[in-house]
Amino acid sequence: MQFENARKFYIDGQWVDPSTSDTVEVVNPATEEPIETIALGGQADVDAAVAAAKAAFESFSRTTVAERKALLDKVVELFGARSNDIADVISLEMGAPGSLAKAAQAPTGLFHFATTSALLDHFEFEETRGTTLVVKEPVGVVGMITPWNWPINQIACKVAPALAAGCTMVLKPSEVAPLNALLFAEIMHEAGVPAGVFNLVNG
Repeated sequence: MQFENARKFYIDGQWVDPSTSDTVEVVNPATEEPIETIALGGQADVDAAVAAAKAAFESFSRTTVAERKALLDKVVELFGARSNDIADVISLEMGAPGSLAKAAQAPTGLFHFATTSALLDHFEFEETRGTTLVVKEPVGVVGMITPWNWPINQIACKVAPALAAGCTMVLKPSEVAPLNALLFAEIMHEAGVPAGVFNLVNG
């Protein structure tokens, strides 16, 4: 499987070159052979991603629940269509047996997005308590750092609720198992997630 954006970052809705020339090999733990080389980001890359997320928050935080649910549903659709690709990549980069990757690893990521979308059908962002109106608002830009084990599950656990709440985000996946995150960024882009809402910097 080829990763044309392995040496790029996803910032402000596009794949961009890193600010440094630093790289690291991604190794298949089953064979101990390198399968890809990814770029490693520096401070300038993180600053650019945060700036993009901060700028996007102004408008994305004002989207309606219906708009965010539609976005989540599109992610679910595209994630499901690429579930086998995600499972294959997870098996390669972190050593999960193919059967486990297809039966559990990839499906858990999909499950979190589907469940979050369903939750929006009845989640109350505003509620009255006595004479007080309690309003739940998006907190802002969310920084996300995820581990190598169950990688797409960990990404989904963070990204899905952030999208549902109206937050923008910067994801730094594990440098040991980053390739599933590259596929996920492609899904987010294809789903029409507005520029700057989701950003990915490897490191």
